[in-house]
Amino acid sequence: MRWTPEGIPPPHPATQETPPLLLALRRGLMNRCPFCGIGRVFAGYLRVVPECSHCHAPLGLLRADDAPPYFTIFLAGHLLVPCVLWVEKTYQPPMWLHMVVWLPLFAVICTLMLRPIKGAVVGWMSTLGFVAAEQEAALPPPARDRLGSPHA
Repeated sequence: MRWTPEGIPPPHPATQETPPLLLALRRGLMNRCPFCGIGRVFAGYLRVVPECSHCHAPLGLLRADDAPPYFTIFLAGHLLVPCVLWVEKTYQPPMWLHMVVWLPLFAVICTLMLRPIKGAVVGWMSTLGFVAAEQEAALPPPARDRLGSPHA
């Protein structure tokens, strides 16, 4: 699927093509535009830029919503819960020690993983054609022929 700003040809022909999945995921993980690999995906910690500064791809149309937190919790849980269970079985520390150690560790790990995972989700969405679909949905509907409508 291709995207183009309305009436303006893209500055680089390569930016028109949908990137391959693994390339888009890797670019997103590294905070790079999934289309060109040069511009940044984020303007802040998690705010997606409205458009790429290099190829002008409308990245702001790619709304990741709840997917990045879900994947982050899923991965952090699968990384840390086996460690928690191993420590409990091996050393049997008191519950307060578990809370002092594991709660901050989970919070830090999730905070560090959330941004790259959201970038990867934005890259994934770019390969699925969400930019073109959102652009088409944002266009005003064509003017209806009043002669053919029943309310004319």
